[in-house]
Amino acid sequence: MFLREYEPGRDREAVKRIWLEAGWLQPDQPRQEEAFEYFTAAGRAHVAEMNGSAECFVLTNPGTIQHQAHELPLCNVAAVITGRVARRMGLARRLTARAIAISAAEGTAVSTLGVFDQGFYNQLGFGTGSYVHWLVFDPAHIHVPVSARPPQRIGPEHWEAVHASRLARRRYHGSVNIFSPLFTRSGMVRLATSFGLGYFDGPNGELTHHIWMTAEAPRGPYHVLWMSYRTPAHFLELMALLHQLSDQVRVVRMVEPAGIQMQDVLARPFRMFRLQLEEGLRYGIYAAGFWQARICNLFTCLEHTSLPAGPVRFNLRLSDPIERYLEEGAPWRGVAGEYVVTLGPQSGAEKGHDPALPTLEATVGSFTRLWLGVLPATSLAFTDHLLGPAELLEQLDAVVRLPAPHVDWDL
Repeated sequence: MFLREYEPGRDREAVKRIWLEAGWLQPDQPRQEEAFEYFTAAGRAHVAEMNGSAECFVLTNPGTIQHQAHELPLCNVAAVITGRVARRMGLARRLTARAIAISAAEGTAVSTLGVFDQGFYNQLGFGTGSYVHWLVFDPAHIHVPVSARPPQRIGPEHWEAVHASRLARRRYHGSVNIFSPLFTRSGMVRLATSFGLGYFDGPNGELTHHIWMTAEAPRGPYHVLWMSYRTPAHFLELMALLHQLSDQVRVVRMVEPAGIQMQDVLARPFRMFRLQLEEGLRYGIYAAGFWQARICNLFTCLEHTSLPAGPVRFNLRLSDPIERYLEEGAPWRGVAGEYVVTLGPQSGAEKGHDPALPTLEATVGSFTRLWLGVLPATSLAFTDHLLGPAELLEQLDAVVRLPAPHVDWDL
């Protein structure tokens, strides 16, 4: 087995075969092959070669993640897939570790990914992110104090404007931006039933706010794949636009936007949630932590952390399981080690140990969750690998007070 960079001319057909085997490509969906080309060109791809053919594929995207007001360099792991003949051989872990190490050596501070289930990527140091809320509702129940103007139709030909609109959207703590517009283009062409509606209200005709969705059936569900807006007025107009579709559409599925509690814009939501739909769906709000993150550069992350309370100083004994999956000579070996950490208005970390300070023991995944504000220290001590004196944990609870992170991008 040989781990190396993806070479399109050499590996394209083998990687397509892997995608077909996993169901990521369907022969009756010709647009998916076009989406495949854009997707694999939207970042840095790696393959594990076995018997002269690629049998595992990993793609990472460069981008940023917002921690409070700071933008930190990000490596998003967008795809990890293994062929049928190479399952349960450890290729996915080793190839993903390689991809993260290369990005980390080039300056990545944080890595993110979406999970198929919890547990697998914890072996590479990832910790589970905060819950994302999905809503299933009747758009007739949207109640906002505005009406929507007639929107403009948006299609795959508008991919550059759509991507620019996503990058310029209103951002919140934990939000992710993926740099390559090909990532957005891939998502726009993948499903034949996808379409967009929006408004080109920028001073130079830029797309300021829009919705991109797919119609699964004439009466719904309509699935909102993403929406982008810059101001409260933009958000309300998009909600009013969804409401105007309710003369035909009975069901909309969407992720609750960052910083919004959707019950505020739904009329009598609990009455609606009690209704059963013929399609087997049920109106309601559902939650899951589908994304994970890990720190790749502790010094960079803490240098760009500013908390209004504190400071609190402590020793950090950090473990990182990714090292066992890295090849000899990898340009980065993880972040395990002994640190003296300060969290407060001016935060930071330095290598070493101060015997006068209390010690916090943590995996990189659990400390990432603390640093992002997914859960407080006292809660992580119950359910994750984080251990320290009760007084220190309570101090951390008082100092690390952050809004729940919301990636606001389908990873």
